[in-house]
Amino acid sequence: MNHRRAWAIARKEFLHVIRDPRSLAMAIAMPMFLLFLYGYALTLDVDNVPMIVWDQSQTAASRDFISRFGGSRYFAIEGYGWNYHELEHEIDSGHALVAMVVPRDFADQVRSGRTAAVQLIVDGSDSNTATLAVNYADAVTRAYSQSLQLQEMRRLYGTSITMPVDYRPRVWFNPELESRYYIIPGQIAVIMMVIAALLTSLTVAREWERGTMEQLISTPVTGREIILGKLLPYFTIGMVDMVLAVLMGEFLFHVPLRGSVILLFASAAIFLVGTMALGILISVFAKNQLLANQLAMVLTFVPSFLLSGFVFPISNMPTVVQWVTYLVPARYFIILLKAIYLKGAGFSVLAGDGLLLVVYAIGTIVLAVVIFKKKLV
Repeated sequence: MNHRRAWAIARKEFLHVIRDPRSLAMAIAMPMFLLFLYGYALTLDVDNVPMIVWDQSQTAASRDFISRFGGSRYFAIEGYGWNYHELEHEIDSGHALVAMVVPRDFADQVRSGRTAAVQLIVDGSDSNTATLAVNYADAVTRAYSQSLQLQEMRRLYGTSITMPVDYRPRVWFNPELESRYYIIPGQIAVIMMVIAALLTSLTVAREWERGTMEQLISTPVTGREIILGKLLPYFTIGMVDMVLAVLMGEFLFHVPLRGSVILLFASAAIFLVGTMALGILISVFAKNQLLANQLAMVLTFVPSFLLSGFVFPISNMPTVVQWVTYLVPARYFIILLKAIYLKGAGFSVLAGDGLLLVVYAIGTIVLAVVIFKKKLV
């Protein structure tokens, strides 16, 4: 390989990007915009679930019970209803996700030590939110029931009661269970993969459409030199994007970076090489910018968003789909990012996933070179 010829191709591609404001904006501004948009719009936290209450009891005991919901971070009492028709209307209109009906004999049942049946009506059209809302309501109700039991035992025995089990949960790496702490690293991986593949998927196809590929073929430049020259400019832009994404995560979204910065950018470099080689491979295959763009979106965004474990746990997927996820490089990069960001893991822990990224990058580059040689013949 002649490095001077490869650098000449890279210089030509650099000049093309700099002189084309649209390409430069897509390469730098678009990843930042997507990270900003998804960082604020995409959240898995379920707080302040709108609730409407029908308090048939209208007693101090029922108001105390209802206040447990209003005082928690998970529910927001939006109003009170006086019949089932009003509850149904509020849920149908979307003003409330949960409706609670406190029975007329609630206070009598509580005072007599019997079980008071409280009805909870949940809008199941959003099953994930509904499931979390039911779990939150169950936790609030259990805590209220437990406090009543302790009060009754103190009244009967006149002494404080010690619980048989002292349950003290401790959450590592994300004590406040903030969803942005693991969403932002996953978004960085997805956005970097999509943008990198989109940028490089147009390079070779553009040469074919403009008729300049024949000129490159007639020169002594080889397929490896063309691919290397095409990769270098966009690899540099990709690393700049990575720096900006890390800075946004640190200062805009306040996501802690506990691990090695060097290990983080080394992993990103390997990931970008493999992803951009995939874009070159798509461009060589398509020979058309529109087709290359569409293929890049299908082969990068959909797998990296759905099959990487970013949003949906891989362990919950069907077995066949779990095997397919091993072909998605974003899966390994997301594992690396989350481990470096949140756990502060080192090379010894991440070597396996890092090695798989290296294998993917080398395999994609070799495949692109082999196929491009066939196109030159």
